[in-house]
Amino acid sequence: MKKSLVISSLGAAAILSACVTINIYFPAAAAEKAADKIIDEVWQLKDGQTAPAEKPTEPKPADAPAK
Repeated sequence: MKKSLVISSLGAAAILSACVTINIYFPAAAAEKAADKIIDEVWQLKDGQTAPAEKPTEPKPADAPAK
C-alpha cells in the first residue's frame, strides 16, 4: 500500500512538472529595427562597398617587445 502511494505521487509529480512552459517575448519594434539595419547593411555590400574595417586587435603577450 505504501509503495503504490509513493509511485503514484512520483507519477503525479512527473506529469505536473512536464506541463511547465517558459515563454520569452521580444519587443516587435526592436526586432524589426534590428532586421531593417541588417538588411540595409547587406544591400550596401551588394552595391560594391566593402565590409566595415575591423578594429585592430591588441598585441598578444608573445608579440610584445622584450624588456
